[in-house]
Amino acid sequence: MTPSTSSTVTLNINGEKHTLSVDHRTTLLDALRERLDLTGTKKGCDQGQCGACTVLVDGRRTVSCLQLAVASGEREITTVEGLAEGNRLHPVQQAFLDLDGFQCGYCTPGQICSAVAVIEEHAAGWPSAVTEDVRPQAAPPPLTPAEIRERMSGNLCRCGAYVQIVQAVTRAAGGSGAESEESAA
Repeated sequence: MTPSTSSTVTLNINGEKHTLSVDHRTTLLDALRERLDLTGTKKGCDQGQCGACTVLVDGRRTVSCLQLAVASGEREITTVEGLAEGNRLHPVQQAFLDLDGFQCGYCTPGQICSAVAVIEEHAAGWPSAVTEDVRPQAAPPPLTPAEIRERMSGNLCRCGAYVQIVQAVTRAAGGSGAESEESAA
């Protein structure tokens, strides 16, 4: 008897359940784009290096090109399409729009999903590689441009819109988002 090469999986995406029969090798990215027509998530490098395919899985950012669809069953998956509440954009989406946090826009969905997670991770007190005081009793560090750049470093922008991306994340996190280019670069 030949082992099966496909399985039925139920994916909980943006609050809706989708039951699909997928090949065991199908990535979450391909299931989203090719099977469910959720094309906001972009295929960039297909190797987990660029972050264009970043989505939130159980609230944590994940590069969907490396996540198998069969391993994603019953987990809460949020794509860029699921961030807005009705016609009201998520604060990160609005900040990216207001501050031109994109140029060509290809990486923008992954940047936005990653930024949502960055803000939540920071608020929860998670340190980054540039956090000076990582003792558990230390308060979360200020969400400075250096902190944002480090935390967003898994998302690449070929157009180089990093200054505006940092400003958008700052604004969405509750800052002004109007830092000078020198402090944001």
